Amino acid sequence: MTNVHCVADVGAVLGEGPVWVSREQALYWVDINGRKIFRLGDRGDVSEWATPFRVGSIAPRASGGFIAGTDQGIAVIDPEAERYDILIEPEKHLPENRFNDGKVDRRGRFWAGSMDDGERQPSGTLYCIDQGLEIAAIDADYKVTNGPAFSPTGNVMYESDSARQITYAFDVDANGTVSNRRTFLQFNAGDGYPDGMTVDADGCLWIAFWDGWCLRRYSSAGEWLETIKMPVQRPTSCTFGGPDMDRLYITSARRDFDEATLAMQPNAGALFMLTPGVGGVPDMPFAG
Repeated sequence: MTNVHCVADVGAVLGEGPVWVSREQALYWVDINGRKIFRLGDRGDVSEWATPFRVGSIAPRASGGFIAGTDQGIAVIDPEAERYDILIEPEKHLPENRFNDGKVDRRGRFWAGSMDDGERQPSGTLYCIDQGLEIAAIDADYKVTNGPAFSPTGNVMYESDSARQITYAFDVDANGTVSNRRTFLQFNAGDGYPDGMTVDADGCLWIAFWDGWCLRRYSSAGEWLETIKMPVQRPTSCTFGGPDMDRLYITSARRDFDEATLAMQPNAGALFMLTPGVGGVPDMPFAG
Protein backbone atom coordinates (compact mmCIF):
# COMPACT_ATOMS: atom_id res chain seq x y z
CA MET A 1 0.00 0.00 0.00
CA THR A 2 1.54 3.30 -1.08
CA ASN A 3 -1.06 5.93 -0.26
CA VAL A 4 0.62 7.20 2.92
CA HIS A 5 1.05 10.95 2.70
CA CYS A 6 2.06 13.79 4.97
CA VAL A 7 -0.87 16.00 6.02
CA ALA A 8 0.80 18.22 8.64
CA ASP A 9 4.57 18.65 8.62
CA VAL A 10 4.85 20.04 12.15
CA GLY A 11 8.29 18.64 13.03
CA ALA A 12 7.20 17.24 16.39
CA VAL A 13 9.96 16.08 18.70
CA LEU A 14 7.70 13.36 20.09
CA GLY A 15 4.39 13.44 18.24
CA GLU A 16 1.81 11.21 19.94
CA GLY A 17 -1.78 10.67 21.00
CA PRO A 18 -3.87 11.30 17.87
CA VAL A 19 -7.60 11.49 18.59
CA TRP A 20 -10.50 12.25 16.24
CA VAL A 21 -12.94 14.74 17.75
CA SER A 22 -16.19 14.14 15.90
CA ARG A 23 -18.00 17.21 17.26
CA GLU A 24 -15.39 19.37 15.52
CA GLN A 25 -14.60 17.04 12.63
CA ALA A 26 -10.97 17.61 13.54
CA LEU A 27 -7.94 15.61 14.58
CA TYR A 28 -5.95 16.55 17.67
CA TRP A 29 -2.54 15.27 18.68
CA VAL A 30 0.36 16.25 20.93
CA ASP A 31 4.10 16.81 20.92
CA ILE A 32 5.05 15.53 24.35
CA ASN A 33 8.62 16.83 24.50
CA GLY A 34 7.86 19.91 22.42
CA ARG A 35 5.03 20.84 24.83
CA LYS A 36 2.43 21.44 22.13
CA ILE A 37 -1.10 20.43 21.17
CA PHE A 38 -2.01 20.41 17.47
CA ARG A 39 -5.33 20.47 15.64
CA LEU A 40 -5.91 19.52 11.99
CA GLY A 41 -9.18 21.01 10.73
CA ASP A 42 -11.45 19.72 7.99
CA ARG A 43 -9.89 22.10 5.45
CA GLY A 44 -6.36 20.99 6.19
CA ASP A 45 -5.70 23.97 8.47
CA VAL A 46 -3.34 23.35 11.40
CA SER A 47 -3.51 25.13 14.75
CA GLU A 48 -1.11 24.70 17.65
CA TRP A 49 -0.96 25.67 21.31
CA ALA A 50 1.96 25.67 23.72
CA THR A 51 1.33 23.75 26.95
CA PRO A 52 2.73 24.56 30.42
CA PHE A 53 3.65 20.92 31.02
CA ARG A 54 4.24 17.83 28.91
CA VAL A 55 0.99 16.27 27.70
CA GLY A 56 1.15 12.57 26.83
CA SER A 57 -2.45 12.06 25.70
CA ILE A 58 -5.75 13.90 25.39
CA ALA A 59 -9.35 12.82 24.91
CA PRO A 60 -12.45 14.98 24.46
CA ARG A 61 -14.81 15.37 27.41
CA ALA A 62 -18.57 15.20 26.99
CA SER A 63 -18.80 18.50 28.88
CA GLY A 64 -16.22 20.23 26.68
CA GLY A 65 -12.46 20.48 26.58
CA PHE A 66 -10.24 17.47 27.14
CA ILE A 67 -9.03 15.11 29.82
CA ALA A 68 -5.30 14.50 29.62
CA GLY A 69 -2.44 12.48 30.99
CA THR A 70 0.54 14.75 31.72
CA ASP A 71 3.90 14.78 33.47
CA GLN A 72 2.13 16.22 36.53
CA GLY A 73 -0.91 13.93 36.67
CA ILE A 74 -4.38 13.76 35.16
CA ALA A 75 -5.53 17.16 33.93
CA VAL A 76 -8.46 18.99 32.36
CA ILE A 77 -7.34 20.99 29.34
CA ASP A 78 -9.01 23.51 27.06
CA PRO A 79 -6.29 25.01 24.87
CA GLU A 80 -8.49 27.70 23.34
CA ALA A 81 -9.48 28.89 26.82
CA GLU A 82 -5.90 28.45 28.09
CA ARG A 83 -7.12 26.09 30.80
CA TYR A 84 -4.58 23.59 32.12
CA ASP A 85 -5.78 22.28 35.48
CA ILE A 86 -4.23 19.28 37.25
CA LEU A 87 -7.03 17.23 38.85
CA ILE A 88 -5.42 14.02 40.11
CA GLU A 89 -1.82 13.31 41.12
CA PRO A 90 -1.69 9.55 41.72
CA GLU A 91 2.09 9.39 41.42
CA LYS A 92 3.24 12.46 43.29
CA HIS A 93 5.55 10.08 45.18
CA LEU A 94 7.23 9.10 41.89
CA PRO A 95 8.73 12.36 40.55
CA GLU A 96 10.61 10.55 37.77
CA ASN A 97 7.35 9.19 36.31
CA ARG A 98 5.01 10.82 33.81
CA PHE A 99 1.80 9.83 32.07
CA ASN A 100 2.18 8.65 28.50
CA ASP A 101 -0.56 7.22 26.28
CA GLY A 102 -4.27 7.19 27.14
CA LYS A 103 -7.66 6.43 25.55
CA VAL A 104 -11.38 6.43 26.33
CA ASP A 105 -13.15 3.07 26.33
CA ARG A 106 -16.57 2.24 24.83
CA ARG A 107 -18.33 3.35 28.04
CA GLY A 108 -16.68 6.74 28.47
CA ARG A 109 -13.91 5.87 30.95
CA PHE A 110 -10.39 7.26 30.47
CA TRP A 111 -7.51 4.79 30.70
CA ALA A 112 -3.96 6.15 30.91
CA GLY A 113 -0.58 4.65 31.64
CA SER A 114 2.41 6.09 33.48
CA MET A 115 6.08 5.35 32.88
CA ASP A 116 9.59 6.12 34.05
CA ASP A 117 10.60 9.17 32.04
CA GLY A 118 14.06 7.67 31.61
CA GLU A 119 12.54 4.44 30.22
CA ARG A 120 14.61 2.32 32.59
CA GLN A 121 12.61 1.43 35.71
CA PRO A 122 9.46 -0.76 35.66
CA SER A 123 7.56 1.90 37.62
CA GLY A 124 4.69 2.40 35.16
CA THR A 125 1.05 1.68 36.01
CA LEU A 126 -2.11 1.56 33.92
CA TYR A 127 -4.99 3.51 35.50
CA CYS A 128 -8.70 3.87 34.83
CA ILE A 129 -10.52 7.16 35.56
CA ASP A 130 -14.32 7.01 35.71
CA GLN A 131 -16.86 9.77 35.14
CA GLY A 132 -16.75 10.71 38.81
CA LEU A 133 -12.98 11.26 38.49
CA GLU A 134 -12.27 8.28 40.70
CA ILE A 135 -8.98 6.68 39.70
CA ALA A 136 -8.05 3.00 40.05
CA ALA A 137 -4.73 1.28 39.40
CA ILE A 138 -5.33 -1.59 36.97
CA ASP A 139 -1.95 -3.14 36.13
CA ALA A 140 1.64 -2.35 37.14
CA ASP A 141 5.33 -3.10 36.45
CA TYR A 142 5.54 -1.40 33.04
CA LYS A 143 8.65 0.27 31.65
CA VAL A 144 6.90 2.13 28.80
CA THR A 145 3.10 2.00 28.70
CA ASN A 146 1.42 2.43 25.31
CA GLY A 147 -2.22 2.11 24.37
CA PRO A 148 -4.70 1.06 25.36
CA ALA A 149 -6.95 0.10 22.48
CA PHE A 150 -10.39 -1.46 22.78
CA SER A 151 -12.26 -4.02 20.68
CA PRO A 152 -15.42 -2.73 18.92
CA THR A 153 -17.64 -4.02 21.75
CA GLY A 154 -15.19 -2.92 24.43
CA ASN A 155 -14.85 -6.35 26.02
CA VAL A 156 -11.15 -6.72 25.12
CA MET A 157 -8.43 -4.19 25.89
CA TYR A 158 -4.91 -4.15 24.49
CA GLU A 159 -1.94 -2.52 26.24
CA SER A 160 1.76 -2.62 25.37
CA ASP A 161 4.98 -2.41 27.31
CA SER A 162 7.01 -0.99 24.46
CA ALA A 163 10.40 -1.43 26.13
CA ARG A 164 9.72 -5.14 26.58
CA GLN A 165 8.29 -5.41 23.02
CA ILE A 166 5.12 -7.03 24.31
CA THR A 167 1.41 -6.39 23.76
CA TYR A 168 -1.05 -7.76 26.30
CA ALA A 169 -4.76 -8.46 25.96
CA PHE A 170 -7.24 -8.23 28.84
CA ASP A 171 -10.91 -9.01 29.30
CA VAL A 172 -12.99 -6.02 30.45
CA ASP A 173 -16.54 -6.25 31.77
CA ALA A 174 -19.24 -3.56 31.73
CA ASN A 175 -18.08 -2.20 35.09
CA GLY A 176 -14.51 -1.78 33.92
CA THR A 177 -13.23 -4.79 35.86
CA VAL A 178 -10.17 -6.22 34.14
CA SER A 179 -9.18 -9.89 34.15
CA ASN A 180 -7.25 -12.57 32.27
CA ARG A 181 -4.15 -10.66 31.24
CA ARG A 182 -2.35 -12.64 28.58
CA THR A 183 0.44 -12.10 26.08
CA PHE A 184 -1.22 -11.21 22.79
CA LEU A 185 1.95 -10.47 20.78
CA GLN A 186 5.65 -10.75 21.61
CA PHE A 187 8.14 -9.04 19.32
CA ASN A 188 11.86 -9.51 18.88
CA ALA A 189 15.04 -7.72 17.83
CA GLY A 190 14.57 -6.09 14.45
CA ASP A 191 10.79 -5.77 14.75
CA GLY A 192 10.82 -2.31 16.28
CA TYR A 193 8.91 -1.40 19.44
CA PRO A 194 5.10 -1.58 19.62
CA ASP A 195 3.93 1.96 20.28
CA GLY A 196 0.46 3.53 20.02
CA MET A 197 -2.39 1.55 18.50
CA THR A 198 -6.02 1.45 17.49
CA VAL A 199 -8.69 -1.07 16.55
CA ASP A 200 -10.68 -1.04 13.30
CA ALA A 201 -14.35 -1.90 12.74
CA ASP A 202 -13.39 -5.50 11.95
CA GLY A 203 -11.80 -5.87 15.37
CA CYS A 204 -8.25 -5.91 14.03
CA LEU A 205 -5.43 -4.17 15.88
CA TRP A 206 -3.19 -1.57 14.17
CA ILE A 207 0.15 -0.91 15.89
CA ALA A 208 2.75 1.76 15.10
CA PHE A 209 6.32 0.50 15.47
CA TRP A 210 8.93 2.87 16.89
CA ASP A 211 12.22 2.22 15.05
CA GLY A 212 10.26 -0.17 12.83
CA TRP A 213 9.41 2.16 9.89
CA CYS A 214 5.92 0.71 9.72
CA LEU A 215 2.43 -0.01 10.98
CA ARG A 216 1.20 -3.57 11.27
CA ARG A 217 -2.32 -4.95 11.38
CA TYR A 218 -3.21 -8.05 13.42
CA SER A 219 -6.42 -10.02 13.66
CA SER A 220 -8.15 -10.47 17.01
CA ALA A 221 -6.53 -13.92 17.08
CA GLY A 222 -3.06 -12.39 16.76
CA GLU A 223 -2.52 -13.21 13.08
CA TRP A 224 -0.21 -10.76 11.25
CA LEU A 225 -2.36 -9.55 8.35
CA GLU A 226 -0.49 -6.70 6.69
CA THR A 227 2.30 -4.16 6.98
CA ILE A 228 2.14 -0.48 6.01
CA LYS A 229 5.60 0.89 5.28
CA MET A 230 6.19 4.41 6.56
CA PRO A 231 8.62 7.07 5.25
CA VAL A 232 9.82 7.70 8.81
CA GLN A 233 11.69 5.54 11.30
CA ARG A 234 9.58 6.38 14.33
CA PRO A 235 5.83 6.26 13.75
CA THR A 236 4.36 6.58 17.23
CA SER A 237 0.59 6.08 17.17
CA CYS A 238 -2.48 5.88 14.95
CA THR A 239 -6.20 6.48 15.01
CA PHE A 240 -9.13 6.44 12.60
CA GLY A 241 -10.95 9.62 11.70
CA GLY A 242 -12.65 11.59 8.97
CA PRO A 243 -16.38 12.05 8.29
CA ASP A 244 -16.67 8.36 7.35
CA MET A 245 -14.04 7.10 9.83
CA ASP A 246 -12.10 5.69 6.88
CA ARG A 247 -8.86 7.63 7.29
CA LEU A 248 -5.98 6.34 9.38
CA TYR A 249 -3.88 9.11 10.90
CA ILE A 250 -0.33 8.37 12.09
CA THR A 251 1.87 10.51 14.34
CA SER A 252 5.67 10.35 14.36
CA ALA A 253 8.77 11.56 16.20
CA ARG A 254 12.20 12.99 15.49
CA ARG A 255 13.59 12.73 19.02
CA ASP A 256 17.39 12.29 19.19
CA PHE A 257 17.83 12.51 15.40
CA ASP A 258 20.98 14.21 14.11
CA GLU A 259 21.12 16.32 10.95
CA ALA A 260 22.19 13.41 8.75
CA THR A 261 19.24 11.28 9.94
CA LEU A 262 16.79 14.13 9.40
CA ALA A 263 18.16 14.68 5.91
CA MET A 264 17.18 11.09 5.08
CA GLN A 265 13.67 11.44 6.55
CA PRO A 266 12.79 15.16 6.48
CA ASN A 267 9.16 14.51 7.41
CA ALA A 268 10.05 12.86 10.73
CA GLY A 269 7.75 14.34 13.35
CA ALA A 270 4.93 14.93 10.87
CA LEU A 271 1.34 13.70 10.87
CA PHE A 272 0.55 11.22 8.10
CA MET A 273 -2.69 9.81 6.69
CA LEU A 274 -3.75 6.87 4.58
CA THR A 275 -7.02 5.22 3.57
CA PRO A 276 -6.50 1.54 4.41
CA GLY A 277 -9.78 0.22 3.01
CA VAL A 278 -11.31 -0.46 6.41
CA GLY A 279 -12.98 1.93 8.83
CA GLY A 280 -12.62 2.66 12.49
CA VAL A 281 -14.98 2.74 15.45
CA PRO A 282 -16.02 6.25 16.60
CA ASP A 283 -14.58 7.06 20.02
CA MET A 284 -16.81 8.05 22.89
CA PRO A 285 -15.94 11.24 24.75
CA PHE A 286 -14.88 10.98 28.36
CA ALA A 287 -18.08 10.94 30.40
CA GLY A 288 -16.67 13.01 33.29
